[in-house]
Amino acid sequence: MGMRVLVTGHTGFIGAVMVPMLQRAGHDVVGMDTGFYDECDFLGTMARVPAMRRDLRDVKRGDLDGFDAVVHLAALSNDPLGDFDPELTYDINHRATATLASYAREAKVGRFLFSSSCSNYGASGGDGLLDERAAFNPVTAYGVSKVRAEKDLLELATDDFSPVLLRSATAYGASPRLRCDIVLNNLTAWAVATGKVLIKSDGTPWRPIVHVEDICRAFLAALEAPREAVHAQAFNVGRPEENYRIRELAEIVRDTVPGCTIEFAGGAAPDTRNYRVDTSKIARTLPAFKPQWTARKGAKQLYEAFREARITLEDIEGWRYRRIGQLRKLLEGGKLGADLRWKA
Repeated sequence: MGMRVLVTGHTGFIGAVMVPMLQRAGHDVVGMDTGFYDECDFLGTMARVPAMRRDLRDVKRGDLDGFDAVVHLAALSNDPLGDFDPELTYDINHRATATLASYAREAKVGRFLFSSSCSNYGASGGDGLLDERAAFNPVTAYGVSKVRAEKDLLELATDDFSPVLLRSATAYGASPRLRCDIVLNNLTAWAVATGKVLIKSDGTPWRPIVHVEDICRAFLAALEAPREAVHAQAFNVGRPEENYRIRELAEIVRDTVPGCTIEFAGGAAPDTRNYRVDTSKIARTLPAFKPQWTARKGAKQLYEAFREARITLEDIEGWRYRRIGQLRKLLEGGKLGADLRWKA
């Protein structure tokens, strides 16, 4: 039997893929989004669902009435955006998340699926695999905000309220709300637009990656799993073989996009974010989660999508497919205040 599910951030990169997947599985979906990225369409169309236009900081207790579950994706969504104003990142990604969850618990929402991140592990370094018990070592405001939110969510857990922490690897893949500020998407977009696979670090850091569709499959599996399998649990989301050094991803893109070459950006330096993750727990605990994508298959999908869209360097490094670029555009155009609230 389908559930009534609130999806926050339903018009973002992941949300645009999540909503139709939940609908196909028979769930009744309602969205909640502030609409920062409504101008950032890519190929494909957005699923239509009833929705609340709401800044996460302005959610009311009554907004949570009547839902069986919350899929909480809304956030300032990556490290450059987090560094733009760390306090805003903590306000939205941590404090507003904790308030949303407390309202959900009061409204007797049974399950709260939180989009956390493997960024929590941050500068862990080394070649060992990190499971869900590994120490956190976040190096950005984004990572810190997710760690703090996880702690508060676990403290809200009761017999009737189950927070579930889904720590996704770095996302990639095509979406109707495309992002090119994530590693495999960026490398592939540069290769298609310029013939160069541009590496912006020294290429040595480890990074786990996971396709956006497989992230959504993980959420669906956690949504439908028995309570005892997921209650107050954290899960690394990805595939065990999908941990790569950045230079290995660049080589996959070079092999995928005809005629391109690998190039290092001027002044490319080591990236302090460096970690490999163990994803065996989700495979063992949630057998319904069956990821479908690999980096090679994803690079091919992106190559074909970018060719179809005739993506340009201006698209990649401009506002449309970079979250910090779009927010700066809205700020400079006077549509957002410095607190990232809509002026009109």
